[in-house]
Amino acid sequence: MFSLTVRDHFMIAHSFHGDTFGPAQKLHGATYVVDVTFKRKTLDSDDLVVDIGLASQTLSNVLEEFNFEHLNELEEFKGRNTTTEFMAKAVFDRLASAIDTGALGDGGKGLEAMTVTLHESHIAWASYDGELTGSTS
Repeated sequence: MFSLTVRDHFMIAHSFHGDTFGPAQKLHGATYVVDVTFKRKTLDSDDLVVDIGLASQTLSNVLEEFNFEHLNELEEFKGRNTTTEFMAKAVFDRLASAIDTGALGDGGKGLEAMTVTLHESHIAWASYDGELTGSTS
């Protein structure tokens, strides 16, 4: 399987609900470094996994929705703990939708899987990995 990874970041504020989270129940911020790995079994006709420029721009567009936001105030996240794991899936879902609508051009049609990793710090990160069934040709 071939893969290509692009990287970006975003900054958020949030708080968690539940004793499990201890002091993180208080409002706090995070800066996530985001790695997205696009995967396919064969390269496209240009010998690419996907265009790096389009992949980087699409990731940036997706992250802009969350950048500098207080996640607890976003209607779709009300009542949820926006953990690193949860947010990795949220980013994955938005990228998968963007791929399905053609944001990565024709090269995106052959993508088979993707991994989104959010690095919370230099010692902790979480990922969501899934197939891209809607984007294959």
